[in-house]
Parts: sequence; C-alpha cells; structure tokens
Amino acid sequence: MTAVATVIGLGVLWPSGERPTTPYSAAGVSYPDGEVLRVGDPCPVVTEESTEFPDVCDDVDVRLDDAGEVTGLRVPPGVADAVRVGDRVTLVAIPKEGADTPDYGWVGVDRKPPLGWLALAFLLVVAVIARVRGLLAILGLVFAGLVMGYFMLPALLAGESGLAVALVGSTAIMFVVLYLAHGPSVRTSTALAGTLVGLLITAGIGLVAISTARLSGLGDESSLLLRNQADQLDFRGLLTCAVIVAGLGVLNDVTITQSSSVWELREAAPQLTRRQLFTSGMRIGRDHIASTIYTIVFAYAGTAVATMLLISLYDRPLIDILSDEAIAEEVARTLASAIGLVLAVPVTTAIAAATVAPAVRDGSAGTA
Repeated sequence: MTAVATVIGLGVLWPSGERPTTPYSAAGVSYPDGEVLRVGDPCPVVTEESTEFPDVCDDVDVRLDDAGEVTGLRVPPGVADAVRVGDRVTLVAIPKEGADTPDYGWVGVDRKPPLGWLALAFLLVVAVIARVRGLLAILGLVFAGLVMGYFMLPALLAGESGLAVALVGSTAIMFVVLYLAHGPSVRTSTALAGTLVGLLITAGIGLVAISTARLSGLGDESSLLLRNQADQLDFRGLLTCAVIVAGLGVLNDVTITQSSSVWELREAAPQLTRRQLFTSGMRIGRDHIASTIYTIVFAYAGTAVATMLLISLYDRPLIDILSDEAIAEEVARTLASAIGLVLAVPVTTAIAAATVAPAVRDGSAGTA
C-alpha cells in the first residue's frame, strides 16, 4: 500500500515544467576550465585603523584551455590565500551584448581529482571490511543521490510542496536502500515500517516547530542567495524538507539495528515471550538512542561552527544566540530529528516483537 502511494506520489510530483533560469544558466553561458598563472596578494582586512589599500588584490590570472587568458580576475576574499600557481580552476563566462569577449567570473578550484581519490579510498575500505553488503549500501546511496538530483531538487524548484516532496522522495529512497542493503525479509520490512513512522513523526514535529518558532527558512546565506535567484520558492517548505531529509540516515540506522536486535534475541533465546523480547530490545535501543543523539547534535553543530562564532562576537547571552534564526533553524532541525528518532525506537521494537517467530516452549511453538 505504501509502495503504491509512493509510486503515485512520484508520478504526481514529478517535475515537468521549465526550471527557473538565472544569469548563470542562461543561453550562451559556459564554464571554461583553465590553469592559474599568477595569484595576487590577498586584500587586507578592513578595520577602523585601515588607511591604505593596494590598487589590486585578491586577483588571479588564468590561462583558459580553449585559448586565451583572463587577467586580473577578482576572487572572493580568502581564495588568494588558498590558490596556488598551476592549480586547475573553473570560471563562468557570461556573454556581453555588443562585446566580442564575455564577462568572466570565479567559480572555484577543480577539486575532482582529490575528491575522486578520497571516494575511491572510501569504496575500497567498504569493499574490504563490509564486502558485498557494504557495496550494496553504496549502490543504495547512489540511488538516493539520483532521487535527490532528478526528483526532489527539480520538484522543489518547480514549486511543489516541500513536505510532500520530502516524504515521497524519502520513502522511495528507504524502500530501495533498505531492501537492497539488507535483503527482502520480514526483518527489513519491520525496519522500513519503523523508519516510515519516524519520518511522519519528524515531519509533524518539524511543521509545528517551524510554525511556532516563526522560522522563515532564510536563516543562512545560501537561502538568501537562492531567494534572489528563485523568489517563487516556499522557503518554509524547503526548511520542512530539510528537517525530514536531515534525519533520514540516522533514523534508518536506528530502525534496522532495533529490528536486527529483536531477531537476534529470538535466535539466541527462543523461549522469550514477545513482551520479554520487547523489553530486552528496548534496553539495546536506549543505549543506541543515547549514542545517536550525540551523533545528531555534533553533526549539526559542526556545520554551524562559523555561524555560532559570528553570532558569539556580538557578546549576547546564550539564550539569545539560540533565538537567532540561523541557529534556531539548526536547533529545530536537530530536535525534530531527535524526537522522531527516539519515538521510532519503541515503534520499531514493538513491530519486530510482534512479527518475529513465536516463542518455543518444550519443543512446541506457541505465541505469548
């Protein structure tokens, strides 16, 4: 039933219209690659005592692969400290009406080689340690990326509901990822059921948190830039989508662990009643909850370090800092995911205890 509803949701929400265009995706815009020939001096930090500034700073010269050079190209502050002569970089070339040469802008360093080697190392480690199961999990991750790239992001840009897109996309991902990595079985189906319940709880808590905290979804620089490029988007809906997707991986981890724990308990102690299985499974679940909550909080804190440092410079009380929208969004996202995670544990454990094989007493089967 859920699978059918997911397929219908994919069909209804699948983006079919034209996506919004920006100056960087208009006809004629290209992204040429090149090699850095010169790196200028970084611009000094502006302070109240600043009196002199160099005429040229934070600039680079680039030799393009398709012939030609770009000289004196300004780069964002701090880039000149990191870029070296010989680095491969990507620029954006925007045609200029009435001119033979386009306007060039900085995109960034070509980081595909180091990231590719890192990805290969990850693949090899997973293959050696987790073997086939790990490789299947990576294949599921690739599928999740395809759903994000070809369904969720285009659907959001097309103006579809962030809540609907997140629930349909996340459900589709979980169906494939769980059954691909763990195989089709009652155990996996139990984890899937617990995950879907956790997603619904997370979505509900997220909606309430966003509404009561009056969050606009514009708490970070990326959202503000996106608003300038695609102001038709519902940014509160995007925040709701982010809340749901953010807890997806950890939620999946907890539910599959709980389901497997109950099955292993049954294997080790076939005489346990379903109530005893639930009680034992919850003891495992409480330990898992404690460690996973740390994981969620520190993961979000790590992404917001720069924001927290910036806000802390204003020397405001901690409670006021938490009320700032940039931090409040992270707090709401963390707490909504954590609540969904915690409640998914007893739900999954109860479903597993109800669907696992019945207890065995004196060589005969019987339910308890």
